Amino acid sequence: MPGSRLGEYFSVINFGESHGPAIGCVIDGCPPGMELSQEDIQKELDRRRPGTSRHVTQRKESDTVEILSGVYQGKTTGTPIALLIRNEDQRSKDYSAIENLFRPAHADYTYYKKFGIRDPRGGGRSSARLTAPTVAAGAVAKKWLEENLNIKIRACLINLGGIPLEVKDWTAPDNNPFFTADPEKVPELEACMDELRRAGDSAGSEIYVEAQGVPPGLGEPVYRRLDACLAYAFMGLNAVKGVEIGDGFEVVGSRGSLNADRMGTQYENGFASNHAGGILGGISTGAPITARVAIKPTPSIRQEMSTLTVDGKDTIVSTKGRHDPCVGIRATPILEALTALVLIDQVMAQRGQCGRI
Repeated sequence: MPGSRLGEYFSVINFGESHGPAIGCVIDGCPPGMELSQEDIQKELDRRRPGTSRHVTQRKESDTVEILSGVYQGKTTGTPIALLIRNEDQRSKDYSAIENLFRPAHADYTYYKKFGIRDPRGGGRSSARLTAPTVAAGAVAKKWLEENLNIKIRACLINLGGIPLEVKDWTAPDNNPFFTADPEKVPELEACMDELRRAGDSAGSEIYVEAQGVPPGLGEPVYRRLDACLAYAFMGLNAVKGVEIGDGFEVVGSRGSLNADRMGTQYENGFASNHAGGILGGISTGAPITARVAIKPTPSIRQEMSTLTVDGKDTIVSTKGRHDPCVGIRATPILEALTALVLIDQVMAQRGQCGRI
């Protein structure tokens, strides 16, 4: 399917459906000689997989990855790396009631209008289940970037359903079910999620993403600007409706004298501040790359809503099944993976054009 590929030099092709036999990806362009095992990839998949807490979908998937090619005697060979994740807990009957109608705010309608056919089981190709291969590919990219350039990528939840969260403790996100760096707010987040489940409703969220150690010079002028590539990748994630780089929309109320990141040898990375989010003219500055990503509420909810059938008749829909009341909770490792995939692709491009990083 067109649009299932990300990257030019480190390229990832994603395949599968939510209720098919398996999902996966093929990575082309990974440099040879890097030690790579199933465990390297599995630890990232375990962060994203469903059923890890009562606050996310209870679909039970181990998300066990199989490396089918591209690795010999524990090292990458430079040839395509095929990764397979078998689906284990499909309940297709949950979707029989919506086979001939559309869920509002879901991709049901647009997929049907584009292709004239759709897979209603779990959303088929439009399901967030397809983010697992993205995380698997991102694990490979993250490992190479950290080992070769000491680039570290991290993310955390900074808003859930209108509850603002601070970035206080970077040891916290992997130790709570919300990936928040504001652990004192966890009880409030749990109460919010419990109320959403009782009401059969869902909530939006916001994720903060940061990449440290990115060298200056990554990115291209005009069409392959680093910030444009990041925004493109982030907007390719299910339910994402907004991306801000650096100060984002806050620059609207700023002034040039305040927004400019003053430069000098006395400052870390050469900059007194980082309003630009580590990118100027589409090229990395060497300062941390920062972004914020807005994710809409899950469209599959129990509350009844008016909708249309496939033959254009008015009807009512209430979506049963196992759905995340807030899909943004599990988006943190996915956005980290997408950041890594964009950065490694830009690193490969920089090496090719300029012969250095």
